[in-house]
Amino acid sequence: MPIFSTAGLLLLSNIFMTIAWYAHLKDLKDKPWWIAALLSWGVALFEYLLQVPANRIGYRHGIGLAQLKIMQEVITLTVFLPFAIFYMGEKPRWDFLWAGLCLTGAVYFIFRGGMGAKG
Repeated sequence: MPIFSTAGLLLLSNIFMTIAWYAHLKDLKDKPWWIAALLSWGVALFEYLLQVPANRIGYRHGIGLAQLKIMQEVITLTVFLPFAIFYMGEKPRWDFLWAGLCLTGAVYFIFRGGMGAKG
């Protein structure tokens, strides 16, 4: 099903995105910012190689633009939380739960009319 292909590719792209955006804060903290930027751009290329086809597949098969965006945000949080806690050493906070619940509400409202719904 296209929704699973889209979600799977977005999940993989978000792994690369999260690494590109945040891993340098731990791994390259003693390097100049431009080295971190260049390395992050290299990692981000793989994110785009997965994200662009994911959005094209989803949109072509009836997933609306707003639905793609909300799906992306939910997947982003799903990838980011374990990364922040286990890799970066952030302490879990109740705010993570509340943010997740807000996104659950967003998913409900954006998909309640079906895929590709326009209002």
